[in-house]
Amino acid sequence: MSKTRLTTSSGAPVAEDNNSISVGERGPLTFDNHYLFEKLAHFNRERIPERVVHARGTGAYGSFTLSKRLSEHTIASFLQQEGQQTEVFVRFSTVGGGQDSSDYARDPRGFAIKFYTEQGNFDLVGNNTPVFFLNDPIKFPDFIHSQKKDPRTNLPNPANMFEFWANHPQSLHQMTILMSDRGIPCSYRHMHGFSSHTLSFWNDKGKRVWVKWHIKSNQGIKTVSNEEAATMPAFGAQQDLVEAIDRGEFPSWTVKLQIMSEEEARHYHINPFDLTKIWPHSDFPLIEVGQLELNRNVGNYFAETEQAAFAPSHLVPGIGASPDRMLQARLMAYQDAHRYRVGANANQIPVNAARCPVHHYQRDGAMAGMCPAHGGGDNQGGGVNFYPNDRGDQGAPMPDSQLTAPPMPVEGDAWIKSYDTAEDDYYTQPGNLFRLMHDDQKQQLTSNIADGLVHATTAVQERMLAQFAKADPDYAARVKQAMTRIA
Repeated sequence: MSKTRLTTSSGAPVAEDNNSISVGERGPLTFDNHYLFEKLAHFNRERIPERVVHARGTGAYGSFTLSKRLSEHTIASFLQQEGQQTEVFVRFSTVGGGQDSSDYARDPRGFAIKFYTEQGNFDLVGNNTPVFFLNDPIKFPDFIHSQKKDPRTNLPNPANMFEFWANHPQSLHQMTILMSDRGIPCSYRHMHGFSSHTLSFWNDKGKRVWVKWHIKSNQGIKTVSNEEAATMPAFGAQQDLVEAIDRGEFPSWTVKLQIMSEEEARHYHINPFDLTKIWPHSDFPLIEVGQLELNRNVGNYFAETEQAAFAPSHLVPGIGASPDRMLQARLMAYQDAHRYRVGANANQIPVNAARCPVHHYQRDGAMAGMCPAHGGGDNQGGGVNFYPNDRGDQGAPMPDSQLTAPPMPVEGDAWIKSYDTAEDDYYTQPGNLFRLMHDDQKQQLTSNIADGLVHATTAVQERMLAQFAKADPDYAARVKQAMTRIA
């Protein structure tokens, strides 16, 4: 059997890969060590910028199988017929920590799904919680800074976290989930996923409905305590997923939707586009629509999982955005992050590339033409690179007006200005969640909070206790008691 010949990156055969060229046996290296220089130069550039959030991730391929046709609500091609299968790539992640952090941090988990549909990629970019800490994106950089390492010590600082939360009652709902017994998933297989954001469907009549996605683990929920997490290997969640798929134990999730009409949204007592609040299931029950299964590991972690780029703006005909302010900002910010981190042609990298033909007038930039789906792999050759043009009969791409989304409703006589939401009710839903917990869960929640809150200033502690009391007096009393025990 012939051996595979080692080459340079440009394909030239390599004669020696163990010893550099030197002036004599003990002398210095020479400048004609071009192969050595190539290896070192590439090595210096092996790392692309780390994600600011969701840096530590694990990915796998699989399929989504539709069990309930949704043509009444959407023209999305992959949601039309029962039994339809769509290839997916799913990336799980922690949020706040870097690549050097642990899979078992007390932190939300990213749950991002890329559906490779016949009309382009649809990215459902969510978390393992149905809500988030914020409902206005202007605070997102500040929030993440407060959760990252302290700028002076480069160490985690729970006082910073609670100082931010004390100034933002809108965070109370998500913080209650994070500090509860569900704050540290045992594995990526044993946690739910949520769109968290409100998205929309629209059908062939131009009728729009609002939707929330719920991805429920068929393996059940398993979590670990702070003490158990401290004994787990930093890479444990990644190892668990890879090994389960290698064994043929393919994890799966039941996909469900909540659906709200535009008329219901206008009059509902909760802002349906507030990311800090849920839609009660009693008002909008879950509708089962399909199964998600992961059954193939990546072949190369960097090429696939690390370079995978998900964006809420990756929508397909029949699926749209909503007035959710956090979502509106992510429509811009995520694509912008990909262009910085991976490059202008991030969508041509195989893991990100659509499985259907792609035709547009974007040209050039680093790695242009690397994907055959994007114009044959030659940067779209000598074809026309502007629109409008007179070459539609020659194959130049043209818009399809039949796929125009219905207009997005806005409030009548709305004034354009900054709106303060400080007086909104950020306490009822966290209080309801607290009251659903049994005594042991309440004990875990309040002890976890107290462990961090004791490091904050007295003023921050008082403001947090006031928030807990508004949610439920017993919530505040338990946290205060737990802090006393620690002190």
